Amino acid sequence: MPKGANQKLKLYYLLRIMTEKTDDDHSLTMPQIREQLELYGVTADRKSLYHDLEALRVLGVDVIGEKVGKYFKYHVGSKKFDIAELKLLVDAIQSSKFITERKSNDLIKKITSLASDYEATQLKRQVVVRGRVKTMNESIYYIVDDIQRAITQNCMITFDYMRWNLDKEMEKRRIGLYTVSPWALTWDDENYYMIAYDENDDIIKHFRVDKMKNISILDEKRAGKEKFKEFDLAKYSKMSFGMFAGSPTKVKLEFKNELVGVLIDRFGKDIPVERSGQEGWSLTSVEVALSDQFFGWIFALGKDIKIIGPKEVADRFRDELEGLGRLYS
Repeated sequence: MPKGANQKLKLYYLLRIMTEKTDDDHSLTMPQIREQLELYGVTADRKSLYHDLEALRVLGVDVIGEKVGKYFKYHVGSKKFDIAELKLLVDAIQSSKFITERKSNDLIKKITSLASDYEATQLKRQVVVRGRVKTMNESIYYIVDDIQRAITQNCMITFDYMRWNLDKEMEKRRIGLYTVSPWALTWDDENYYMIAYDENDDIIKHFRVDKMKNISILDEKRAGKEKFKEFDLAKYSKMSFGMFAGSPTKVKLEFKNELVGVLIDRFGKDIPVERSGQEGWSLTSVEVALSDQFFGWIFALGKDIKIIGPKEVADRFRDELEGLGRLYS
């Protein structure tokens, strides 16, 4: 039998055919495998294909051959990712506000290549989030990479921090660059944040990565090591509301028992819960970043929750409510 032009790539094309054209519900007969190989300019006889399929098994590919009727059919069983796992990845990418529309499409295209052609159609029918606000900063992936390199190399960074103006254009928040020591990256409220130490203010701050531009890695070594020795990123994220900064404050709350799930979802299972003197109500104490976003969260829960203390926090919330009342009077 004359050999095809791409004979040296025979095993590669066979692997591609088996992963793309077969799965647990779709198999190929030996003649069909040969036909698929011929589309790549590769010829093969039945005997050599048996050896090639066995070679794929040795390499860790789960090639399964079974008799169906009068034919033997072959397919790839378990893969690196099963279809349910790929669906989860696609859903996460499509739902993410942090990933741009173009990058979402690129990543999903790569993910579908891990499935068979038939499974890929299921991935394309997953969650649709057209019209959702996504980040418009296409360079964000390189910024994340720069931050990670700075952390690995123990270096400080400089960058411009941007904000929207009324002309719907991004402008610098201030004249001059920010200079900080990056220590961690975290995901919160569908956005990516850099956690860093600001030596000038002697405080830990966070910055939205998609609003950072013109990042440079400095030769200076990072500061703030002592600050971060006891830094608890999970606690910090849980305490902050939408990563809005505020003074860490222990707040006592009284709430209707039906809200216990809301509080556990927000602050975790370790929060103390005790019975209140009021029937059907309970008490808890949580540490929060005292910000307008925290008060907005309390306001959204309405009459089912009340700030008990400290008194200055309850007074501040009451003043906020009175201010809102005057605004609409």
